[in-house]
Amino acid sequence: MLKTFHVKTKTRDQMIDVTRDIQTWISEQQIEEGFVIVSSLHTTAGITVNENADPDVKTDFLRRLDELYPWEHQKDLHMEGNTAAHLKTSQVGHAQTIIITNGRLALGTWQGIYFCEFDGPRNRKFLVKAVQV
Repeated sequence: MLKTFHVKTKTRDQMIDVTRDIQTWISEQQIEEGFVIVSSLHTTAGITVNENADPDVKTDFLRRLDELYPWEHQKDLHMEGNTAAHLKTSQVGHAQTIIITNGRLALGTWQGIYFCEFDGPRNRKFLVKAVQV
């Protein structure tokens, strides 16, 4: 089972909680046991699992990535000018694997799945591949 999700980002750097959308799809597919792979289809957007209770976590996360990978660097050669976005995506990763048990994503109390935009605003896609066992 494979589903393409669409995301419209609003800013250059943004973390969008997609947990509910993925869980809804899993429930619609009636998957009780297995796992999903969540994968960004972009070189400047990633997927991560992180805290979804305190919105300051997202703010801090994006700020610290900006500190590590400033948008403008005098030695960057990439003609699109978005080297920082590529580096952030490589750091975060383009995909995550999450276990499904009893029909639910096996996430901790404070965990959520985030689509991470690093070169927006844009129309984006990510895939969710479910494997039932």
